Amino acid sequence: MARLKPLNDFIFQKLMGERGSEDELKSFLSAVLGRNLKEVTILENKTLTSEIIGDKTSILDVRATTDDNTHINVEVQINPYKFMDIRSLFYWSKLYSTALEAGEDYKELPNVITINILDYNNDFIKLERFHTKFHLWEDTERYKLTDAIEIHFIEMVRFRKLANKDIVNDSLHRWLTYFDEQTDESIIEEVLAMDAAIQKTNDRLKFLSQDKEFLHRANLRDIALSDYTSAVNDAKDEGREEAREEFRAKEKEYEIEIKNKDEEIKRLKEELEKLKL
Repeated sequence: MARLKPLNDFIFQKLMGERGSEDELKSFLSAVLGRNLKEVTILENKTLTSEIIGDKTSILDVRATTDDNTHINVEVQINPYKFMDIRSLFYWSKLYSTALEAGEDYKELPNVITINILDYNNDFIKLERFHTKFHLWEDTERYKLTDAIEIHFIEMVRFRKLANKDIVNDSLHRWLTYFDEQTDESIIEEVLAMDAAIQKTNDRLKFLSQDKEFLHRANLRDIALSDYTSAVNDAKDEGREEAREEFRAKEKEYEIEIKNKDEEIKRLKEELEKLKL
């Protein structure tokens, strides 16, 4: 049986976003953030209905808090979003603004970190690194205004192109190698032997793959995401065809206009010739 796709967002949510997966999520988040988290609490253990899974626009994210009350959101996107940078900032703002209860002091607002795992070619980050991290900085002195905002983008397409992946010493490389459905099985086995947290995740994936209802829902999510991609591509094709039709119509108008001008010039020349006589 082929290995299930860990970056199917439904599968990712089941692997990392359910209570009982705290150790694995803590390991992954520590790898992304570059620091060892002491404790992670998973929030919103969602009941994923067929309607939610089948809705291509629904966001199946993983939300957690750390021991210092930092709020972290992890989202996987395999379908291209044209304004993913703005979308991520907007989503961060929603998480930040809703973290404060009515009547609470602003100082109670937690730091919020969003982590976006993208499995498509983006056109908004003009950097070669597969992992980029953004804060609010003063432009001249490079002084960080606050730790309240931190936005990460992890780009699988760029990670795949990385020539020297260091799965021995770099825990993030190990996690992304495991998440990548294109990784050779022999490399997966090496990663599992090196990392106990990834081994636990893989054990959970194998366990879930024995559940027919889980497989049905994972397939349903794949179909929903594929439908979205097809719809976007169809819209682009229709847009191109509309543009071509508009161009052909304009071209015909110009041809008619040029023909009329040629006929007018011919008529004027004939009249001049008559005047010469």
